[in-house]
Amino acid sequence: MELLSLLETYLTDRLGPLGPLIAVGSLGILLIALTLPVMLKKRVEPFDRIRAQRTAAVAAPVQKGQALRRASGSEKLDRFANLLEPKTAEEMSASRLKMMRAGYRSKGAVRAFHAAQFALGVGFLAAGLLYAMVASAAAPLTMQQMVLYTILPGAIGYYLPVYWIKRRAQERYDQIVSGFPDALDMMLVCVEAGQSLDQSILRVARESAAGYPALAEEFEIVAHEVKAGKERVAVLKDMSERVGIPDVSSFVTTLIQSATFGTSIAEALRVYSSEMRDKRVMRAEEKANTLPTKLTLGTMLLTVPPLMLILIGPSVYGIATQLGGQ
Repeated sequence: MELLSLLETYLTDRLGPLGPLIAVGSLGILLIALTLPVMLKKRVEPFDRIRAQRTAAVAAPVQKGQALRRASGSEKLDRFANLLEPKTAEEMSASRLKMMRAGYRSKGAVRAFHAAQFALGVGFLAAGLLYAMVASAAAPLTMQQMVLYTILPGAIGYYLPVYWIKRRAQERYDQIVSGFPDALDMMLVCVEAGQSLDQSILRVARESAAGYPALAEEFEIVAHEVKAGKERVAVLKDMSERVGIPDVSSFVTTLIQSATFGTSIAEALRVYSSEMRDKRVMRAEEKANTLPTKLTLGTMLLTVPPLMLILIGPSVYGIATQLGGQ
């Protein structure tokens, strides 16, 4: 704190009352100026060079096909790929998995996430700096207040996309957990009616779209990947990893074991769906059992003071009256 006070005094003596604000703004502009060359410079990857050569070798490409092969509007972020993407393959895989669990499956989702972090961080920082300039014009600000008005909004803007992704992922998690027992019951009915497992998954995806769109999307992806020719075991394992829910992982393991050992899929679904219904009842009972504990503090705060006032109030009033009469 003493160092900040000395620095504020020095800047005020040198640059006037707005000296600390000018210093903070100059530092921000300098950091942005140093970052822009790194952002605009993109190292050409060997695979990109080979892809460009192959594209140039193809004569008269069909424009419609090129439009269909375009990504989801993330070409503008390609020049910032070195800055907006993790450097290692492990971090990139973890980031993509996190984005997929939040419902963002596009190719440029990771780039868009980091771009949103950068844009909101810089935007909120600029807004805080502007507010600090307006506030300092009315009354001089201390160094601590200036740092609080500028750095805190920037930090909020930087972590706002992180909060949004976590919230989206938790909403999808709760939605899949809530709708999974009903989806298993519907799948069991479809299998017992004579449909194949692939047709049952597609039917469950269509019927669950209204109530549980996240779960319906996952089953629809499984159905389309199997229809495209991908091996069913690999598709189910990808779904288990993509969702990250223990119940779904156990369901995938049950289907794989049933297909490996040649047992009846309907029987396996019947047993597992019964377990899922029991587990849903247990989760509901667990939430119901935690309600008395959560209501204890509220009950004490809202019930005990009025009760004590009703019971002790007349006695206190009588004692006060007697003491006043003496």
